Amino acid sequence: MNNRLKVLRAERDWSQQDLADKLDVSRQTINAIERGKYDPSLPLAFKFSVLFSCQIEDIFQP
Repeated sequence: MNNRLKVLRAERDWSQQDLADKLDVSRQTINAIERGKYDPSLPLAFKFSVLFSCQIEDIFQP
């Protein structure tokens, strides 16, 4: 699954650890999602959506 997490994170000048802390996940989880090695659960995808104030589809593309 493709995603825009790295771009969205960079726009806010957040590190992977900053984002992980905001979502209560590990930095390794953020890294794996950004690299397309792991697809987030639906609840986690909703957390990303709320945090970045956009639709899930604006962040994640099949």
